[in-house]
Amino acid sequence: MDQKVAVVTGGTGGIGEAICQRFAQDGYKVVAAYNNEKKAKVWQQAQQAAGFNIDIVHCPVTDFEACGTAIKWVEQNIGSIDILVNNAGITKDGMFKKMTADSWDAVIDTNLNSIFNMTRQIFEGMCERGFGRIINVSSVNGQRGQMGQCNYSASKAGMHGFTKSLSREVARKGVTVNTISPGYVSTPMVMAIDKEVLKQIESGVPMGRLCTPEEVAHGVSFLASDLAGYTTGSEISMNGGMFMH
Repeated sequence: MDQKVAVVTGGTGGIGEAICQRFAQDGYKVVAAYNNEKKAKVWQQAQQAAGFNIDIVHCPVTDFEACGTAIKWVEQNIGSIDILVNNAGITKDGMFKKMTADSWDAVIDTNLNSIFNMTRQIFEGMCERGFGRIINVSSVNGQRGQMGQCNYSASKAGMHGFTKSLSREVARKGVTVNTISPGYVSTPMVMAIDKEVLKQIESGVPMGRLCTPEEVAHGVSFLASDLAGYTTGSEISMNGGMFMH
């Protein structure tokens, strides 16, 4: 049986790395889409040293044509794409009265427009082959909102609107579309925060700790699996009890 091919945008980041590693363990051919070539090559070498064979492809997710080029490279060199994880994201926080148009556009473009740029060029092939998994990595702040994150929260909430709508269009084609919404995750970037601030964040989580990247990857692994074939249009909340709806 041919190995399934999984593409993960933002694949070289903290959550992306955990997803790529889990997919490799699950037996998929894994491609991490990146923006920074130097960082990506160093990252790939580190993955190989750790025993993970992960391909990389340059893919500026805000550029529709560049996404198309990356997708064609994967299809020609790795295989047809069975699983797409839209994980790329940025923040440019600030109270709304000080938020600039550039900060708004950059976050919406990277976090939300990117899922159109990638999914639009992949999902028809999935439908034709009768199998596909599209998984969008959102955030608890897309569910509950957060001061200083009007741009980020809007982009992450928009992800799930996209999920619910597209899932209806492809439900009879063997393609599922789902969202996973983590709370605060213990990525290297988060763990570099001042220890007192980190304690305040943890104290606001009913479980009293942060989510691990591996826990997010486990949820993504489930949504990508054959046994998740009846799960579509859903949003899995993974926030330690911070927000329940």
